[in-house]
Amino acid sequence: MAIADLDKQPDSVSSVLKVFGILQALGEEREIGITELSQRVMMSKSTVYRFLQTMKSLGYVAQEGESEKYSLTLKLFELGARALQNVDLIRSADIQMRELSRLTRETIHLGALDEDGIVYIHKIDSMYNLRMHSRIGRRNPLHTTAIGKVLLAWGDKTEVNALLQVIEFTRSTENTIMNAADLQTALDQVRVQGFGEDNEEQEQGLRCIAVPVFDRFGVVIAGLSISFPTIRFSEESKSHYVEMLHTAARNISEQIGFHDYPF
Repeated sequence: MAIADLDKQPDSVSSVLKVFGILQALGEEREIGITELSQRVMMSKSTVYRFLQTMKSLGYVAQEGESEKYSLTLKLFELGARALQNVDLIRSADIQMRELSRLTRETIHLGALDEDGIVYIHKIDSMYNLRMHSRIGRRNPLHTTAIGKVLLAWGDKTEVNALLQVIEFTRSTENTIMNAADLQTALDQVRVQGFGEDNEEQEQGLRCIAVPVFDRFGVVIAGLSISFPTIRFSEESKSHYVEMLHTAARNISEQIGFHDYPF
């Protein structure tokens, strides 16, 4: 679409197009002054200045010292890298999750942190008729889920402490952890044993085991879990499930660049 056609668009659409026009022009230069930028995007200096100040306040644009030259920050790169990371993560995880499904016939989830909860970003359904009712994109609490405990146990301590202050400890079953102190004790145990558990804490009659998946920087990026009805779970088989999960999570972590899986 030509710059000259922007004025023919609705105001909201026109504003979005102008923002991306400015971002594209900024991306073509290490730094650029407002006069040259306004000429390049064919907008008035006052309009360009207004957009730049907003983008600057949001962290996408930086102003070099006291000069009038502007440049892009790395925030757009971070967004793009995050999107690419999720694509790579799901692509790598899908192979391992299908193998886990083949071996166990149970429901396999991949979940990531989403503000003060977890969100399922990939799932392989159980091959049994009796299965867990969940879906990709569904949110669940941190304190009641095996994946949530894994993400907290290996998360940044400052961020985790902040989350513990805001978690709403709603009760789902009689086994649900209901305060930060008990959750912290559980997280300490998760780190020691190398996996998290949901022992009918989110849903009566449902057990879940989860392990961490790490990105190339050694930061926990997701939790990988197996869920099963209690009638198909036995404590004797738990260590075998944990071993399978660790193998799968280690393979996923290695495929996205982390080669020092701790278990």
